[in-house]
Amino acid sequence: MQFRNLKKQYEVLKQKMDEAIGQVLEASSYISGRQVAELEEELARYVGVKHCITCANGTDALTLALMAWGIGKGDAVFVPDFTFFSSAETVAYAGATPVFTDILEDTFNMDPESLERAVQAVLAEGKLKPRAVVTVDLFGLPADYDRIRRIADQYGLYILEDAAQGFGGSYDGKRAGSFGDIATTSFFPAKPLGCYGDGGAVFTDCDEWASLLRSLRIHGKGSDKYDNVRIGMNSRLDTLQAAVLQVKLEAFRAYELQDTDRIASRYAEGLKDCVKVPSVPSGYGSGWAQYSILLRDEKERAEVQAYLKEHDVPTMIYYQKGMHQQTAFQECSLYGEHFPVTEQVCRRVLALPLSPYLTEEEQQKVIRLIREKISGSKEEHA
Repeated sequence: MQFRNLKKQYEVLKQKMDEAIGQVLEASSYISGRQVAELEEELARYVGVKHCITCANGTDALTLALMAWGIGKGDAVFVPDFTFFSSAETVAYAGATPVFTDILEDTFNMDPESLERAVQAVLAEGKLKPRAVVTVDLFGLPADYDRIRRIADQYGLYILEDAAQGFGGSYDGKRAGSFGDIATTSFFPAKPLGCYGDGGAVFTDCDEWASLLRSLRIHGKGSDKYDNVRIGMNSRLDTLQAAVLQVKLEAFRAYELQDTDRIASRYAEGLKDCVKVPSVPSGYGSGWAQYSILLRDEKERAEVQAYLKEHDVPTMIYYQKGMHQQTAFQECSLYGEHFPVTEQVCRRVLALPLSPYLTEEEQQKVIRLIREKISGSKEEHA
């Protein structure tokens, strides 16, 4: 059993994929070929924004957004404590200070109350200027943008939507990638929409920022690539990856997202009475980058994970520690915030196999094994 079955996906898409890759090879336009511009138009339409600017990876996408806003030394940027490292790493790389917030257990996303407390603490200290909040659409589910937008507007903060895992997610009829002032995503192979290497994209409705982002991603270019009007970076999505993503986007829109959603619903129905399953609030849809359950404690998680491994079922732990526990951030000020939800989730969370190509037989095996182990553990402790 595969954790995310990319091999099966290729088998299904093989004819179209081979044709798309073959066209790139025949044209030999490996950088900035026509497929890149076509993909950007398709992605912008799907997400529902004016501009999509592709780049080399999701981390670069975050960096480009921060560069476009001129964020750097003396600025505070608020980041959920429970996320992948790059959500905060890019802030520090820009010279700004990441300030962490706790999360909500039900959604794994940023706790707006923790965010507001952190903003007020930074303002009270008076050393840093609050500039932006990095919301993360974790595991595929958009954050609580109604509440976060009110806080951002009140304190004059940009919202940078980190939709690296959120592609395909939705809220109130809008898609992930359209909620931030700028949004980013990743096309890492295991993401909901992944390429065959690294890739990323930035989304915005702002014409001025879009123009700046297009310059920044190619060495700060002006009228052409040898006219450099600012300091930028080298971060382009190559034509081969764009061609791969065009094929995958078609499948993603046609059936993959719906199939993954049905699989997530089967997991919920089969496991809701023995573990804590992910919550999708009313009006929301998840892109299902991961299907992460919560076990009772660290001991039960270890036992379930080992039992599944014995039966050739792969699992992953996203994430084993919060940002404030990372060695790289051990000197960061926490501004009086505590992270009880992040810390307990890190001890309990476990991601199960999930992809639109997971068979019902494979899924029932996962559900059966989890139920067997948990019921057996309860009998042992009775």
